[in-house]
Amino acid sequence: MNIDPVFTFPEPEEMDLRLARVRAEMIKLGLDYYVAQCPDNVFYLTNFANYVHERPFIIIIPITGRLKFIVPKLEIPHVTARKVGEVDLVEYFEFPAPAGRTWADRFKDQFQPGGRVGVESICPLQVYEEVPGTTVRTDIVDDVRQVKTAFEISRIKYSSDLAVEGLGSLLANARPGRTLMDVSSSISGQMMLQALKDMPNTNMLCSKVAAVFQPPEISDDPHNFTDINVAMTEGGPHVCIINGTINGYGTEVERTFFLGHVPEVAKKPYEVMMEARAKAYELAVPGNVMHDVDEAVNNVLKKAGYEDNLLHRTGHSIGVTGHEAPFLAEGYHREIEPGMFFTIEPGIYLPGVGGFRHSDTVMTTDKGNVSMTPMADSLEEMTLPIKE
Repeated sequence: MNIDPVFTFPEPEEMDLRLARVRAEMIKLGLDYYVAQCPDNVFYLTNFANYVHERPFIIIIPITGRLKFIVPKLEIPHVTARKVGEVDLVEYFEFPAPAGRTWADRFKDQFQPGGRVGVESICPLQVYEEVPGTTVRTDIVDDVRQVKTAFEISRIKYSSDLAVEGLGSLLANARPGRTLMDVSSSISGQMMLQALKDMPNTNMLCSKVAAVFQPPEISDDPHNFTDINVAMTEGGPHVCIINGTINGYGTEVERTFFLGHVPEVAKKPYEVMMEARAKAYELAVPGNVMHDVDEAVNNVLKKAGYEDNLLHRTGHSIGVTGHEAPFLAEGYHREIEPGMFFTIEPGIYLPGVGGFRHSDTVMTTDKGNVSMTPMADSLEEMTLPIKE
């Protein structure tokens, strides 16, 4: 499947499409307005990214008319420089502010009396308490984000291409003694430099990549990066990870690798991990239910005797973040649709031996799925020679 990578900002037509999708869901729920405060949803609807701080940034979507964006006066030039599409900026001066001049005053001015207002599940209490009318808890924007547009697919392809290049460089230069500090600074720097060469006005507020690895003594603890001086060793399993976002769109690719030789105790778990991975690829296709996919993958691992060595679900999605819904997880009963993205990353974690996990960013299609991060993954290919 040929997908051209894109690194540019969206056009106004793309933002119109997203807004139309949100409004279609608002109509189904009989909503007059929708309120979004989550920075990821604000970015999705406006192309504006910001650090979360005490000054509120709030989107109001009326069922007709232009999107309203409540922003502090301080940030008006910043928003104007980054926003895409028709957005009415509603300015307030500062936070805190005297009564009658607060963000909440300007916020409430945007509503007609008696409306039904959709509100995100993670809406801060200080915002929720100012919403007039009848509130309806619903995550419309998050749900719409689950199926990607053609533009988003091309943006994820670009991020994924950079990640594959970064991981290739990491593996090509793997050797005993190479430290996490060295890997992280050199590979992440390489990726960000390329992004800035491609697009000098890359938005650094929504660009952040991690390029890391874990040696075998800690790779059974998948989020343990507490010591930047850990080093690669002969043998394995090492787990290397490239993930994050480039200019607002995420990716992830990971591989388990060995240096010089594969310890005997590592061969079976690696093979079982690969079997579970194949099952995930087989079942992560449109029409299947995400709960069922994860359950089947977990059953592969349990049957092989690794029930006590499972720490996470089969996968999560990728989009304007590197970690979001939908999820290949037991208990999550949404049906897979074309245009969704998942990481395929079943893992096994054995204290005293290490962790076993590959991950790829995978898109579902009408005919099945396709990896955005195709790389070698067999045990033979992931057993790397020790370089002098």
